[in-house]
Amino acid sequence: MARDVLGRTYEYFIKMFAKAEGHRGGEFYTPQCVVRLLVEMLEPYRGRVYDPACGSGGMFVQSRKFVEAHNGNPNDISIYGQERNEATWRICKMNLAIRGIPNENILLDDTFTNDLHKDLRADFIITNPPFNMKEWGGEQLRKDKRWMFGSPSLESMRPFWRKV
Repeated sequence: MARDVLGRTYEYFIKMFAKAEGHRGGEFYTPQCVVRLLVEMLEPYRGRVYDPACGSGGMFVQSRKFVEAHNGNPNDISIYGQERNEATWRICKMNLAIRGIPNENILLDDTFTNDLHKDLRADFIITNPPFNMKEWGGEQLRKDKRWMFGSPSLESMRPFWRKV
């Protein structure tokens, strides 16, 4: 019970922080109702859940809540994520830790330029990517195998996420 109260309190502060920061740098907080809907649609009862732009870890928290709400075993899912912003990564690690969710597979680096989970065979991929980032390293990724069917515009990373 105490862990849940602490988790909800932390979630509240994440939400307030996101509101105060706004959409700075193309990053923003995904409303909990949207995260809940995405997870309900995905139904991650067991397996590997991956978020390549994991932000504060809301997708993972909600995935665990989903499993618990359906009388499943939370240990039947494992989470993997990557976040490029160190402050946000730290928030994510703390968000998971206070809920008792293992966070050793939440890594700090840019998924575009250094995918640290490239060999992962995830059962579920769920994300709310920073679509409108302007500086995403497109030029250095020109020969990346992910562009085998054409490369996205250098001006926006929006087309990249369609190919991930």
